[in-house]
Amino acid sequence: MLRDDLTHAMKEAMKSKDRTRLSTIRLILAAVKEKDIEDRSLDNADRDDDAIITDILSKMVKQRGDSIKAYEEAGRCELAEQEREEISIIQTFLPRQLSDDELKNACVAIVSEIGAEGLKDIGRCMGALKAKYAGQMDFAKASLAVKELLA
Repeated sequence: MLRDDLTHAMKEAMKSKDRTRLSTIRLILAAVKEKDIEDRSLDNADRDDDAIITDILSKMVKQRGDSIKAYEEAGRCELAEQEREEISIIQTFLPRQLSDDELKNACVAIVSEIGAEGLKDIGRCMGALKAKYAGQMDFAKASLAVKELLA
């Protein structure tokens, strides 16, 4: 489904002659195709295609965030702005991000659902969060919230 949305968005960007959007969507599709080629030898039949693409999109947003910091430190504001535009385009294909309150509530729910009792259970909690909320939350923040709950 997400793959079809990307293809449709690329066609729309071509029609509207939106160069930035078109180039960003092409980068996304290239990353997806690269992942498809990489996974040919692996058995990913049980993995959801949308989950794979969402994971790719999340990584692309993170990479661009890192690039923005580097560009700003180097005084290259025009390149940082270009990266921000790409992030906003990529985020249109990602599911809505959970707010801080929703993130904390999700962490509380997972901790009680799993029956986690101590810091040794952080890995299980994070695994469950990643399975349930893929692409919907910042897992670094979630990890801190889970640690606070289990400490």
